[in-house]
Amino acid sequence: MKLVVTAFVSLDGVVQAPGGPDEDRSGGFRHGGWAAPYFDEAMLGLINDSMGELDALLLGRRTYEMFAAHWPHVGDEDPVAARFNRIPKYIATRTLDALSWTGSERLGPDVVADIRRLKRQRGRELQVHGSGGLVQTLLREDLIDELQLWWFPVTLGEGKRLFADGTAPASMSLRSHRAFDTGVSRQCYRIEGRPEYGYFGLEEPSAEEIERQRKIAAGED
Repeated sequence: MKLVVTAFVSLDGVVQAPGGPDEDRSGGFRHGGWAAPYFDEAMLGLINDSMGELDALLLGRRTYEMFAAHWPHVGDEDPVAARFNRIPKYIATRTLDALSWTGSERLGPDVVADIRRLKRQRGRELQVHGSGGLVQTLLREDLIDELQLWWFPVTLGEGKRLFADGTAPASMSLRSHRAFDTGVSRQCYRIEGRPEYGYFGLEEPSAEEIERQRKIAAGED
């Protein structure tokens, strides 16, 4: 299966509590629900369409508890609920013992090894929604095949960020892009490997550039 991460992201990179004020107040976060006002029918339609590729969910503990309290109580006329409730759900948690949502399975203590095993199974997409802490692990371990990033026209100035300090360097190729009337844009990126690096300087450095580099090498800058 291809591992696909979907994230709602503010322009300053925050992914914490996009859907409601009580979604995640950790760290004293005061801006829960920042994404909700920007949704329209076109966005919801694209999300519904993405369910056609979904064969399994991979979730962190906090997102699992939120989803398990919501989606089993939504009727199958909702395409997201119909899909979520039917497919396998794999949960990365050290604290939850009982998983009430039908089809849920707790991953073992070696979460990374279990996820690699899941990716080797036949299927289309193993999707991650929310689960910011888990996503940090997936980024560090180079387990993500595709990032589906929904960028919202808002800055928050605080909160958990998608690309936190320590994120592994990576290059990406843009697979698709779509903009919506509410100002939201969705970019899908495939992770291709390590970044390449270049240089915009003159082929023959100026005297000023040589002096600047000397200062850097001498620790004077």
